[in-house]
Amino acid sequence: MDARREAKIERVELRATSRQTTIIKQAAEATGKTVTSFVLDAAFVEAQRALADRRTFRLDAERWARFVEALDRRVKPKPRLRRLIERPGAGDSA
Repeated sequence: MDARREAKIERVELRATSRQTTIIKQAAEATGKTVTSFVLDAAFVEAQRALADRRTFRLDAERWARFVEALDRRVKPKPRLRRLIERPGAGDSA
């Protein structure tokens, strides 16, 4: 379902200073939105931007080539890592 048509059942509460509230109210009015709509839209955009910074990265041509080369490099056997992975963990049943 489209996020715009999805039922809004979650609450988000926050505290703000008098100055912050005044500015937010003025901005909401200037954009023809309710305070709730303005704050939610702004927070959502900022949240997407924050998450994109952790999912997307940019490299120049040289660094991109080195990155691709590292991804394509043949895997070296790591016997100690293999033993560690194969060893039962604390939550595994014996």
